[in-house]
Amino acid sequence: MSSEPTKYELSEAELRELIPQLQQLTDKYKRAERVQTALFNISELASSVSNLSRLYPAIHEIIADFMDAENFFVAFYSPDTTMVDMAYFVDEFDEQVVKQLPAEELKKGLTGYILESGNHVFYRNENQDEFDKDHKVELIGSQPHQLLGVPLKRGSQVIGAMVVQTYDDNVSYTQEDLEVLLFVSQHIVTTVDRVKNRELTERTIRERTRQLRQINDDLQEEILERQKVEALQQALFEISELSANASRNMDSFYSSLHEIIARLISAPNCYIAILDESKQFLNFPYFSDTQDDTPGTRPLGFGLTEFVIRRGQAELIDPSRILSLTEDGEIDVTVAQRILKQANSWLGSPLIIDGEVYGVIAVQTYGKSAKYTPRDLELMRFVSHHIAVALERKFRAEAMHAYSEQLEERVKERTTELNRANDVLRQQIEERKEIERKLIHDAHHDTLTDLPNRSMFASRLELAIAYKQRYPENLFAVLFIDLDRFKIINDTLGHHAGDEFLIEVSKRITKCIRGHDLLARHGGDEFVLLLDNFEYTSDVEEISARIIDSISEPFILDDKEMYSGASIGIAHVETYYRSADEVIRDADAAMYQAKSLGRGRLVIFDKSMRERLLEELELENEFRRSLRDREFECYLQPVINLNTRQPLYHEIYVRWVHPSLGKISREQFRQVAEQSGLILELDLYQLRAACELLKTWPDAERAGYEPKIAVNVSINHLLQSSLVQKILNVISEAGVSPAALVFEFDENDLNRRSQYILPAIKKLKRAGVTLVLDNFGSGLASLSYLFSYPFDYIKIDHRFIKSLPRSLRNLKLIQSVMLISGHLKFDVIAEGINSYSQLEALTEIECIYGQGKYLESSQLLPALNQSSA
Repeated sequence: MSSEPTKYELSEAELRELIPQLQQLTDKYKRAERVQTALFNISELASSVSNLSRLYPAIHEIIADFMDAENFFVAFYSPDTTMVDMAYFVDEFDEQVVKQLPAEELKKGLTGYILESGNHVFYRNENQDEFDKDHKVELIGSQPHQLLGVPLKRGSQVIGAMVVQTYDDNVSYTQEDLEVLLFVSQHIVTTVDRVKNRELTERTIRERTRQLRQINDDLQEEILERQKVEALQQALFEISELSANASRNMDSFYSSLHEIIARLISAPNCYIAILDESKQFLNFPYFSDTQDDTPGTRPLGFGLTEFVIRRGQAELIDPSRILSLTEDGEIDVTVAQRILKQANSWLGSPLIIDGEVYGVIAVQTYGKSAKYTPRDLELMRFVSHHIAVALERKFRAEAMHAYSEQLEERVKERTTELNRANDVLRQQIEERKEIERKLIHDAHHDTLTDLPNRSMFASRLELAIAYKQRYPENLFAVLFIDLDRFKIINDTLGHHAGDEFLIEVSKRITKCIRGHDLLARHGGDEFVLLLDNFEYTSDVEEISARIIDSISEPFILDDKEMYSGASIGIAHVETYYRSADEVIRDADAAMYQAKSLGRGRLVIFDKSMRERLLEELELENEFRRSLRDREFECYLQPVINLNTRQPLYHEIYVRWVHPSLGKISREQFRQVAEQSGLILELDLYQLRAACELLKTWPDAERAGYEPKIAVNVSINHLLQSSLVQKILNVISEAGVSPAALVFEFDENDLNRRSQYILPAIKKLKRAGVTLVLDNFGSGLASLSYLFSYPFDYIKIDHRFIKSLPRSLRNLKLIQSVMLISGHLKFDVIAEGINSYSQLEALTEIECIYGQGKYLESSQLLPALNQSSA
């Protein structure tokens, strides 16, 4: 057979020539496909992006798929203006400082050439002289290795320029890159116009919505004013009706007046003071106050009531005015001190009858949240006049009524004497029976809600347990219900509102259960419920969900809308229970589990909960014993000056290795300390350990620096001035200078109680202690601490350091904090440096101080055992 190739076969040389051509053709098709995909993505941007700030980065990403586009910017120019708008600018050397630049400055550069000529530019550094001669342009900013620039046109008009450039000598652009950039630029202008139009439309809609909202607010305000006028008219009408009702007694009359005033202004506390006939003493026929009991008759003095009587006009007195009145001798010092302590706002108006001051009606609030205004004063002055008129009519009507009653009484006296003895005897018998019934009822019921009390509930539950043991097929369950926000309601609205809240809760729960179920108040804001002889276990969960939904509805307390919630623990009565306390205990444990899972839910008890509670109790007991016996180990970690490699200070840590439980994590045993109330003792333990170490610091003089130790301090130390002084006393007793100590406060703790701790922090600062804000950036109000608190150092949260060097955004954030530090006189510490790349990134931005595992290596620290104390 012949070895010559046929006419359909190719020689080996021809194949070698054909393969590169095929490869080139394949690359061309792939590039064309990527261009089509890019155009499709740009088209998608036009319909999906709603603002330009998101559009340009997306375009940047699309172009970066074709070529090296690490340095990229887009500029727009209109002949009607003299400024060039730098819509998007990313460059590794040049930083965009302003959004607009004068067109005159850019005319000599490449951007100005593109905008004026409408031609594209392909610049190479090696051809700079020839390029400058042909185009007559000057380079502005850092000189690139290569640059591609294309015009952006709307029709034939040049409206902007798009430029990519590189500073890397290893990167080169091709003519194909230029063609792709030219092709893409034809479609970008349309996309930008569509996004601009959408952005303008949305802005117009928002402005129109704002205008409509403002009109609606004005209408609502006018309606509110009319409602106030109607409420005032209704109040005056009711006051007149009260005075005409002669049968109403004075206690009810004054109480009704209080209710009417409370509808007009905030009047949680109200009293009426009356001068006696000698005008030397004050009586208080009506007194309703959330804090004080009804005072008895007292002589005139220099109180607020006497001040109104002397002036004969309505007065508004609050902490801002009380000092000047005290200095003028109008108000007694003790009264002023009480006003300042309780932050009272007091409103009083004289009751003038027949031209003379008869008495005073006054209302007051406690705390800083509710303050009276001059408008309230005018309203009180107006209403008090009508009240005085009503009192005058009331007194005259009562005098006439009393006289008539005296006449009738004289007639009845003769006829009632014979029946009086029998009536007294009958009344004594009835009273004794009523007392006996009431004693029996009170012994088994709660005085506030009139529900069965704990004793009655336990007795009924004991019967259910006995019945369950005899008839196991019958089903019983105990629900332990705990209410949310009860303490807040008591603290903000007062105990009266808290009582109303508990009564309303008892009514709502009663509506959710059957008639033969037993609801009892267990104590405080806790209720227990015995579900008696139900059919399915799912019925218990259904009733529990119904109770949770009912209590989650809003409560109206003192004309204020309040919200609460309920957490329910369920314990099914089983045959192994022997007492009511065991069932209630397990239902209580399930309730605490429900609260720990987020409140507003139900949890059914199982034996694992009891085991877990016992474990937590054992861990707490072991923690108390270890703290008492000083079994914790202390370790140090340095904060390093990254320039000198010298320690700034060492932070002390506590580790707990239990003989049987093993190593307990720092977060776990610190949580145990918080829950058991031992966090203050733990901090003092660390502080004393730090003081002992400072007194015996190894080779301090030879080390060449002053040793300092940092202690993590709980926010609880700052809530009372006595606790702050206790810390300073510990330092003084140890014989250590406060300047050798550093206190670190966690930003997340400061967020919760920040308004109480500024004086305490300043006291520590004056004592000489160095202050550090730890975990900066992890909270919600970080910048406020930088301006308000005298911290010496700010520790950047380790999560920002962890992302370096890949996260330019976090690097910029750290630089921003460093820039602020120069103005506010504090230094920045980077926490969590665990790699060389992180250290290198921080060194490049000139961060001075750092802390982390990588810095603990022997190459970076002086000869000191920094790991253990």
